[in-house]
Amino acid sequence: MAKNLAIAIGVNQYDYLQPLNYAKRDAMLMQDFLRNEAGFNQVFFFSDDSPDIGGKSTRPTRANLLRILRQLFETPFMGAGDNFWFFFSGHGSRHAGRDYLMPSDGDPEDIENTAISINLVTERLRRCGADNVVLILDACRSLGTRAGEGIGRQTAEEARQQGVISIFSCSPQEYSYEIAALEQGAFTCALLEGLGIQGKCATVERLNQYLSFRVPELVRQHNNKRQTPYIIAEPVTKSHLILVPRHATLADIATLKNDAYRAQFKKDFDLAKQLWIRVLAAASGQDLEAIEALEQIALLRINVQPQPVKVETPQPTHQNLSESQKLRREEERNRLQREWETRNEKVKRIGAAFAIETDPSRKFQLEQQLQQEKTELKHLENELDAIERLLHPQTITSPEPSKSGTVKEPPKDTLPTFSFEVVTVNAQGKITNRQNRTAKYFAEDLGNGVKLEMVQIPGGTFMMGSPEGEGHDNEKPQHQVTVPGFFMGKYPVTQEQYQAVMGGSNILQKIIGNKNNPSYFKGDKRPVEQVSWDDAVEFCQKLSQKTGKTYRLPSEAEWEYACRAGTTTPFYFGETITTDLVNYDGNYPYGAATKGKYRKETTNVGIFSPNAFGLYDMCGNIWEWCQDVYNNGYQGAPTDSSAWLAGSNNNIKLLRGGSWNNNARNCRSANRNRNARANRNNNVGFRVVAVAVA
Repeated sequence: MAKNLAIAIGVNQYDYLQPLNYAKRDAMLMQDFLRNEAGFNQVFFFSDDSPDIGGKSTRPTRANLLRILRQLFETPFMGAGDNFWFFFSGHGSRHAGRDYLMPSDGDPEDIENTAISINLVTERLRRCGADNVVLILDACRSLGTRAGEGIGRQTAEEARQQGVISIFSCSPQEYSYEIAALEQGAFTCALLEGLGIQGKCATVERLNQYLSFRVPELVRQHNNKRQTPYIIAEPVTKSHLILVPRHATLADIATLKNDAYRAQFKKDFDLAKQLWIRVLAAASGQDLEAIEALEQIALLRINVQPQPVKVETPQPTHQNLSESQKLRREEERNRLQREWETRNEKVKRIGAAFAIETDPSRKFQLEQQLQQEKTELKHLENELDAIERLLHPQTITSPEPSKSGTVKEPPKDTLPTFSFEVVTVNAQGKITNRQNRTAKYFAEDLGNGVKLEMVQIPGGTFMMGSPEGEGHDNEKPQHQVTVPGFFMGKYPVTQEQYQAVMGGSNILQKIIGNKNNPSYFKGDKRPVEQVSWDDAVEFCQKLSQKTGKTYRLPSEAEWEYACRAGTTTPFYFGETITTDLVNYDGNYPYGAATKGKYRKETTNVGIFSPNAFGLYDMCGNIWEWCQDVYNNGYQGAPTDSSAWLAGSNNNIKLLRGGSWNNNARNCRSANRNRNARANRNNNVGFRVVAVAVA
């Protein structure tokens, strides 16, 4: 039985903004719909006078909303086939290139510190584990003014990257209207119509069509204004998802089945399983085709074995297929080719319209359509390529080892990408720039839902160490180092990853006390600590045995190169850091920055902004072991990024990065520390480097 949970927020009364009339009622009606018609198990409701939950206030203040986002989404609690919806009706704002929701105590003169970033909301929602996350924002009111661009542009891009279905009440250049005659916002009125008995919009696609004509119709009728809602649902399978199973037609279910078969054909078993579970839900558990497909996927998962390195692996050939299989594949190829041609023509038409459009609102709508159609074109091209390879195969040879003994990286276009935001601060620690970046990665499945993400670090040359006037003597002389490309852990190794590799991650051991989690500060997503250098090396060895790849600790040069990510400033954030960006002892800031928090413990990995390579927690949280023996300076250091293994004492090893109980100065990119290899401290952990990747 699928879990269905939601958060519904409606804010009429603001401390520093003009009040709204019907935001609270919109949220109440959404709550009623989700509970009574959509069959949701629980809806967390926040409004001006909503009742307390468990003795805790549900007034929509920043503190209360951040609390539920923090506590409810600390660890995944949902799974395939489950749904989580987030609905917000109130003021929104775009500030410094970012989209924000305004809680009841939000201050338009201090948005960064009093509002809630939609990026944060999306990131927390994704942690729930549900494969269907829906973000509904009736917040395009631009603080009650008509000036400037409202929210939507940044959030739309995030939605594409995160796979969150995002429904916006209007484009960024428009206003989201409340209609006195309806005692509702026009958008939410149309939304509830569409999802309910009037529209019977079971799928995202049909809801989008309904909103596209109904919202403008209501606004024209009552206000003689313009308001254009839109939905971001990527990949295209998201637009076919069934939001309200009771309204699903046989055609809706057939489309979902087609998506499931396509995912299964491409051996994307996770997606296929999610889609078949949704087929079952829409068919009230009575679809025999879905049941058989789920059983088949379970068998295929067991039978799929990893291909060994350096072995010629023939792909399935045309001759391996039966005549009926060949015919089906050829029919599918022809159908996809026709669909590609149709969509390609559509892209051309939209592109031509976009080029000559002058109205900002309409131009934005065309831009969103163009991006969505181009994404679908790419998906179709990938599917066509897969079918062509099956019908006209070639022998594929696994990558050959290079002279250094490492295995060459797979072709870059075979690696998936992830997106993230990079921030830069000035000497006072104030954020002066935000940029969206992408990086390539691969993920190791460590079992029981635990994954290890490895980010591709491009090769290059950099100046290692600190320049004159900065840092300690052991960081000098600054010298040039050339670094070949490699893969590095996106985060420090977490406690759940450590247990998955070292053993002892089953339920019974967790209940009786797990001896394979040495950490002082317990938490699955926190970095493992109280590990010696030799413990870290043993982890790498076991991980290598488990995966068939070669893992090790980074060399000191690799670590600093990866940390700097192209920067030359003391920190990859810029001239200084703050405790909003890094976990360190905020009583001891760097440069002109002000004092901040001292958390006195580790934090979950990945909660702070990453560097430009997409690596998290390279500053602070925990020190990280490197391969190298400690030397008190760089005289005679390698210039090829290899580990410096010569030194006076092999029992003293390198640490990098700073930690939760260090001052800001110790968190600089060039800062060096040392520790006895046998020591186990609650501020020392590690991350790994992948050497042989195939």
